[in-house]
Amino acid sequence: MLDELKSAARRMGSDYALRSLMTDCRRLLSERGEANSVVIARSLVARFDSLPAEQQATFFERLATEFSPDPKAVLDSALAYAEQPSADNLIRLTREAEPPRQELLRRINRTPGGTSSIVRMRRTLLERLPKQPALRALEADLLHLLSSWFNPGFLEMRKVDWNSPAQLLEKLIRHEAVHEIDGWDDLRRRLLPDRRCFAFFHPQLPDEPLIFVEVALVPEMPAAVAPLIDKTSSAAGPDTYKVATFYSISNCQPGLKGVSLGNFLIKRVAEELKREVPQLKTFCTLSPIPGFAGWLAKDGDWTALPGTKKAVAERALQARAVLKAACGGEWSRLASAAALQALPADAQQALERLCAFYLVHQTPHPGGDPVARFHLDNGARLERLNPMGNLSRPGLKQSFGLMVNYLYDLSRVEAHHEGFTQGEIATARAVTSLL
Repeated sequence: MLDELKSAARRMGSDYALRSLMTDCRRLLSERGEANSVVIARSLVARFDSLPAEQQATFFERLATEFSPDPKAVLDSALAYAEQPSADNLIRLTREAEPPRQELLRRINRTPGGTSSIVRMRRTLLERLPKQPALRALEADLLHLLSSWFNPGFLEMRKVDWNSPAQLLEKLIRHEAVHEIDGWDDLRRRLLPDRRCFAFFHPQLPDEPLIFVEVALVPEMPAAVAPLIDKTSSAAGPDTYKVATFYSISNCQPGLKGVSLGNFLIKRVAEELKREVPQLKTFCTLSPIPGFAGWLAKDGDWTALPGTKKAVAERALQARAVLKAACGGEWSRLASAAALQALPADAQQALERLCAFYLVHQTPHPGGDPVARFHLDNGARLERLNPMGNLSRPGLKQSFGLMVNYLYDLSRVEAHHEGFTQGEIATARAVTSLL
């Protein structure tokens, strides 16, 4: 009985806290609230952070329903603009169509620490979104605002090295998302003179990296990742630097998912390295293919993919049959270095053909590889497949050990990006010959 009373009391307290929070949201949007916005916003954020998860979910629901545009006002403004498309009518329509919650978020952003709070708030919202799809409009507002506030023009690119603050180096270890950093010795190797690390920072989060990229300066385009991240290897001399290879890019802020950061960072780093190390002639990646194994395990009519020639799709289907027979119909058997090494030549060729087909023909469509889409949309060229390029457990599980090089020809990235938006994949002969 006592436990039930305590539970009821907690619920009442949470309900009161939520009602009070919504009242302060309206106060903050009022003219009077604007004058006291810093005090109100700071209190609002602190109380949101202290709400239990279910009350945070209710708060999002109420933002989505109670702080949306007035449909009648939007309709009246739209009709007026349709009848007379004047500047005044367009301004009125734009004002009426903007959800009031956007201005609420702007006022929260003005308070010290407000930007960080909104990034945290969006992280929480993204976690709720699969269960609450009705919050998509609220999520779109947050993405719209954060994309403006984190425009690359506002960001600072910094080189990270062994002399950087220990707190920052710890964050690199914690946030590395592609190739795990195995402690301080591993990190130290990744920051020796033949390696580079660059990160984006925002003025409102000066000590928090938003995203960072790791680069290896090497004699030639690499075909495997193990030598690049071998913490026992020695640093090569500057006279060997001919190729800059981007081998890892990691987002540090889940609340900024979908905000374009990585594409600008790679290009900025390439330009910086070109100035710092003039003998560098080639800029490329050594990238994972995280969607390949899952895609291959699914049956599909590849001849129906738009823009895919029937003969190419049929050769890919034949390759799938060869590879399936080689692994006894159990795709998971291919997630083993020993099994890959034992594949007969025709099955190995089939694996490479299937991967090339996936990257070239599936990438522009749903189910395509997200890493491929990122680099190709960023203006890179699909350059080369590398069998046995990543024999780590994740590499074997996700792509049966395959990796790929994307080439960044700085004089061609804009043309390649434009082509990708039209459904064209910039592809080297070494890849197209596999199809």
